[in-house]
Amino acid sequence: MRLHIQNETDSLKAVVLGTAKSSGPIPDPDEAYDPKSLEHILAGTYPKEDDMIKEMEAFAAVFEKYDITVFRPEVLKDCNQIFSRDIAFVIEDKLFHANILPDREREFVAIHEVLEKIDPSKVIRPPEEVHIEGGDVMPWNEYIFIGTYTGEDYADFITARTNKEAVEYIREQFPHKKIKSFELRKSNTNAKENALHLDCCFQPIGKGKAILHKNGFLIEEEYQWLVDYFGKENIFEITKDEMYRMFSNVFSISPDIVVSEQNFTRLNYWLREQGFIVEEIPYAEIAKQEGLLRCSTLPLIRE
Repeated sequence: MRLHIQNETDSLKAVVLGTAKSSGPIPDPDEAYDPKSLEHILAGTYPKEDDMIKEMEAFAAVFEKYDITVFRPEVLKDCNQIFSRDIAFVIEDKLFHANILPDREREFVAIHEVLEKIDPSKVIRPPEEVHIEGGDVMPWNEYIFIGTYTGEDYADFITARTNKEAVEYIREQFPHKKIKSFELRKSNTNAKENALHLDCCFQPIGKGKAILHKNGFLIEEEYQWLVDYFGKENIFEITKDEMYRMFSNVFSISPDIVVSEQNFTRLNYWLREQGFIVEEIPYAEIAKQEGLLRCSTLPLIRE
């Protein structure tokens, strides 16, 4: 398989979609990786496996409709494998193995069906000091956008997933690209004040449009750069509550087809007004884990 990813919106040909099967018991509060999951664990509203399986199968059906090759991970017992974007990401023809939490390492091994089809020299493991997850990395033609957190208190935040070493590492790997990093707002306790990944507060869609949430960015000038780059008239600005509900975490199948959550009424109306075909599916249960459609996918080939 020849990997090929230049941006977020070219026509999708092959993708890894995570799985909710055997996702394990409800975590203990001290096992939560993010404040939104913690909130639902404590409230007794953490999503049920059967509901999450149904949601992911609805996503798979959309891929089938558009004749996209879909790979699923090998199902591991009592392991949450929904968010395949966390474990790896593709830029150009290289697949990067994310340095994630050690207890998630086996999630990467579980996509062996895909790894066996790729030239081993194209599967890259960054050095140990490089912390990076796919939700923070967005190839966008001549740019690579990266969400990061570089504060001295980085180690205090379980929600700080991509560090400054990662930004420099990607810059070294792609000297011909412009690397643009964005400092994200982090909170271990308040999901409405936490941009877990860049795709929780920003995503480019179509040809030159974007979904954006100002408060997700720690530095206003960096937010403003995106507004200037895309143009205010091309941006759908989401509220704090809409960010919390993951409005920016939709998924592009092509420049004119977007998969979105069925309850994102305001966004879906705007998308259709802009000429997009919107494939609406239920995904509100999975959203309780601070991840949505983009988080569940690992695109391999776009043309």
